[in-house]
Amino acid sequence: MTQRYRLVGRGADIDRSQSADFAFDGRSYRGYDGDTLASALLANGVHLLGRSFKYHRPRGVVSAGPEEPNALVQLGPDAARTDPNTRATQVELFDGLVARSQNRWPSLRFDLQAVNDLIAPMIPAGFYYKTFMWPRSPKAWMVYERFIRKAAGLGVSPRQPDPDRYDHVNAHCDVLVVGGGIAGLGAALAAARAGARVILAEDQARFGGWLRSEPTASVGDVAALDWVAATVAELSSMPDVRVLPRTTGFGYYGHNWLGLLERVADHIPPHAVPAGTPRQRLWKVRAKQVVLATGSIERSLVFAENDRPGIILAGAVRAYLNRWGVKVGERVVVATGDDAAYATALDLAAAGVAVPAIVDTRPDPDGPLVRAARAAGLPVYAGHAIVGTSGRLRVNEVRLMPLAADGLSVRRGAETTIACDAVAMSGGWNPVLNLQSQSRGRLRWDEARSTFMPGDSFQAERSAGGCTGTIRFADALQEGLVAGAGAAEAAGLTAVAVAVPAVETAQEEPEADDSKPLWYVPSDRPANAVRAFVDFQNDVTAKDLRLALREGMVSVEHVKRYTTTGMATDQGKTGNVNALGIVAQTMGRTIPEIGVTTFRPPYTPVTFGAIAGRSVKALYAPIRRTPMHRWAERHGAVFENVGGGWKRAWYFPKPGEDMHAAVNREVKAARTSVGVMDATTLGKIDVKGPDAAEFLNRVYTNAWAKLAIGGCRYGLMLGEDGMVKDDGVTTRLADDHFHMTTTTGGAATILAWLEEWHQTEWPDLKVFLTSVTEQWAVATISGPRSRELLARLTDIDLSNEAFPHLSMREGVVAGLKARVFRISFTGELSYEINVPAAQGMALIEAIEAAGQGLDLVPYGTEAMHVLRAEKGFIIVGQETDGTVTPGDLGMDWIVGKKKPDFIGKRSLDRTDTARGDRKQLVGLLTDDPKLVLEEGAHIIDTATPGAPPVPMLGHVTSSYWSPNLQRSIAMAMVKGGAERLDGTVHIAMPDRTIPAKVVKPVFVDLEGARLHG
Repeated sequence: MTQRYRLVGRGADIDRSQSADFAFDGRSYRGYDGDTLASALLANGVHLLGRSFKYHRPRGVVSAGPEEPNALVQLGPDAARTDPNTRATQVELFDGLVARSQNRWPSLRFDLQAVNDLIAPMIPAGFYYKTFMWPRSPKAWMVYERFIRKAAGLGVSPRQPDPDRYDHVNAHCDVLVVGGGIAGLGAALAAARAGARVILAEDQARFGGWLRSEPTASVGDVAALDWVAATVAELSSMPDVRVLPRTTGFGYYGHNWLGLLERVADHIPPHAVPAGTPRQRLWKVRAKQVVLATGSIERSLVFAENDRPGIILAGAVRAYLNRWGVKVGERVVVATGDDAAYATALDLAAAGVAVPAIVDTRPDPDGPLVRAARAAGLPVYAGHAIVGTSGRLRVNEVRLMPLAADGLSVRRGAETTIACDAVAMSGGWNPVLNLQSQSRGRLRWDEARSTFMPGDSFQAERSAGGCTGTIRFADALQEGLVAGAGAAEAAGLTAVAVAVPAVETAQEEPEADDSKPLWYVPSDRPANAVRAFVDFQNDVTAKDLRLALREGMVSVEHVKRYTTTGMATDQGKTGNVNALGIVAQTMGRTIPEIGVTTFRPPYTPVTFGAIAGRSVKALYAPIRRTPMHRWAERHGAVFENVGGGWKRAWYFPKPGEDMHAAVNREVKAARTSVGVMDATTLGKIDVKGPDAAEFLNRVYTNAWAKLAIGGCRYGLMLGEDGMVKDDGVTTRLADDHFHMTTTTGGAATILAWLEEWHQTEWPDLKVFLTSVTEQWAVATISGPRSRELLARLTDIDLSNEAFPHLSMREGVVAGLKARVFRISFTGELSYEINVPAAQGMALIEAIEAAGQGLDLVPYGTEAMHVLRAEKGFIIVGQETDGTVTPGDLGMDWIVGKKKPDFIGKRSLDRTDTARGDRKQLVGLLTDDPKLVLEEGAHIIDTATPGAPPVPMLGHVTSSYWSPNLQRSIAMAMVKGGAERLDGTVHIAMPDRTIPAKVVKPVFVDLEGARLHG
């Protein structure tokens, strides 16, 4: 197979000794090891790679990197191992690779949905918002939705389980460098030589960045790529340095936490991947310092019909030529508004490619590259613009016209038509600021360079190289070395001076251009007849942006959503600044005045497989065991699964006992002697900081400011709707330090919820929240002899005066440093003993030994439930269901009447929450004391229900046999329950109704005496 567009003697990134056969849309092609799918297809003369999302216009490669908006393909040979919406510019070629084009039917060359292009005037921006609102009927939308969903979308999701493996890695480092170009390499080198732990992440398979497109460049005394190889080798040899090629920094989060996606085996044929090797690896990196060396991206030019296949960014044309030895055409017109594209024109001419015109929108371009192009005999059309192109599946002609002095119109009557098969365009360069912006760093507009630049950093981050607007390689290297040394120093190390080698290129590098950019290239046709594309993938044109403004979308965020510009899978990397320029120009304002749309992670798409990692199938809910698990096993525990994947002892049967007998024995022991339970799974959150008390005051319904050090307090959390969300006991350890407990199943949810309030609503509060659930092992001893048992293990004063209820003391228990809390979920005298997790087994074994002669009995969660129900204590999620207020539970006493505010306070004042017929917590005693009700059973008002629907009063929330009362007890939520005390309700069962007396939901008083029955 010959490759007509492959040049001999060029291609720094390919190995011509290793060929690779691949297929695209059913046709076979050949490339080389080191090719991308895009470079291999271009080498075979394939320019048509896809169709646009809205109009299904023919589209080809635009770029050579992750900014690619057009060349999206479906990878994979079958319905299991397939990836949609993959950029051909990022796909590394391997033998046997199978790719298909997307978003077309029946074929790429003949796509029936291209009819949308013919009716484009009828479906402008905002078409969907205005059209599908009529008729105003839900049924009409259901009809629309079926057709819209069928027409929408790009690739096809996998239809079978993914056979590949994905890994997660948590890593810490002193300095994380994102970007492996010349600046990133310099930063990593300087930091590493200072002794820093360094992670260097580079998106591409090979390091060097844009330096790889400079075939004649040298660094110091060696060729540039030899310097790159030597630098990478030096870094790789250092024990504290991780070098990660094929790794994209996709997200920058709080506290210098970054997400990296490493493509471990995407470049290897699936059958050749070594066993156990993951396809991708998600790195979760916490760095002391971050250096961003993410480079820059070339902007497209917005001119009429600028989207035809064969119209490519000039920097990408140069990359294909020098990195992969591919010429994008035989006659290439260069269209530009800056000096950089002249280097592309010179390289093309040197490779034997005809350059019939360099079309420069500037009236008097000058500079070393411009002069070199003229000296080489390349025709320069200064002050001209492309006003139109032709060619159906590939560009074949451009029309040029001179620009008027204002640059906003063309001078008619001087048209030039030039035949070509490719156009290399350049509208300037944008620093890649996505990660810097995600880190909450500020952006600043540089008027001289007409682009956004990194401003003040919010986190421990600094930028270097192309992402700061730096153009020359020597300056980028210098910046990288300085940034790396500075980051190492900021991380607490002593920087080592690194000599800055000279960087030279055969062609002089472009100089910074301070000319006014041309956001929209004028045409000789009326504006409403010109389609000049800003967002290629979503088919957003300049006139769409103007239409949005005419229809009242004055905010750039509204313009973005109305037109969908910048909302495609490339997130507007090549077009967003052009869109802002057109909007600002149309409004008669500047870009800084109208603002910028938000950069959001991920920088490039991340597969669901990488996000999930190994958390699939049985591993989705990993088993968690407490430090005392083996002790419970030795005592014959039967375990149950509780929230968060924990295995918790349910009950401890002795030989010959069933569950009921075992639970009855355990409950009696906790009321008459002493019981011990493993309570490690209880959620625990460390709340620390000067504003910790104020934070608790806002999230709990009761007051916390005056809680004494060593004091404990029960707290109730509400949602914004005033409904009970969680409860627990929180203890003050110091003026600025609290230990919060939550329900076992709610631990992770509550922590995330608290963090959300802190970060989004109260960022001014100085408080840190840390999960310490796994840090502490907890053993609870409960019962009238628990004080006697604890006294055998500690010299802490356990008297009521020295150690009252709802207090905490720190000391030594069984030779272990411990926190002892006098709190109770059984209503009996109880102590919760917290020790470091590694000492949990030692604690529970010491308790067991000390309990000899005290009738000590291990008890599990079922006994705990019975014990708490006897006292009327609630369980959030069992007595509550998201519709229950504190008043419904009879807990108005815990709502601070004098507190100015807390989460949910306003909602408690709603009329609805004061209704007398709300469901309220009550106790139920069945007429037959031996009959235990079913939890969840419905409650009705009559013994003989009529025809359905039967009015429901509520439902049973908890139901147990109480061995202490020798009868059944139940708790329930019943409409108007407080007014029904001593009355009778009926529990509806399939074959009968069961009468029950409504009582207060407390069955045993504080001394253990019977209150009911």
